[in-house]
Amino acid sequence: VQLQASGGGLVQPGGSLRLSCAASGSGYALNYYAIGWFRQAPGKKREVISCIAGSDGTTFYADSVKGRFTISRDDVKGTVYLQMNTLKPEDTAVYYCAAASANPSSNYAPVQETSYAYWGQGTQVTVSS
Repeated sequence: VQLQASGGGLVQPGGSLRLSCAASGSGYALNYYAIGWFRQAPGKKREVISCIAGSDGTTFYADSVKGRFTISRDDVKGTVYLQMNTLKPEDTAVYYCAAASANPSSNYAPVQETSYAYWGQGTQVTVSS
C-alpha cells in the first residue's frame, strides 16, 4: 500500500487544519490496516499522536492532542483524516501517516513506530502568527 499525506500549511494559533492520508495500491483494502499519524518537530524525535484500528473504530490520542485532534477513516474512499483544532505553536512539525497490517475485526491500533511498515511522505504544519 502507498500512502500520500496532504493538507498541511501555515495557520494561526487557534486555527484548524484537516490532514488527509490517501491510500492506494493494487489489491489492498484499507480496513486491513491500522493507520497512525506521527509528527516530528525540528530537533525532536518523531512521536505518535493518533492512530485508528482497522475497522472497529478503536482510536488512540497522545495527551498533547487529546480533545483537540480527531482521527477518522473512510474505507470506501481509502482515506484517513486528522482534524486538528485549536492549533498551538508547539504543534508545528512535519506530519506523517503510516499503515500497519491488521486484522480488520481487531482493535489493533499500535502506538509504536516500529509496528508500521508503510509510510507516506510528510506534510508540513506550521502554527504561527
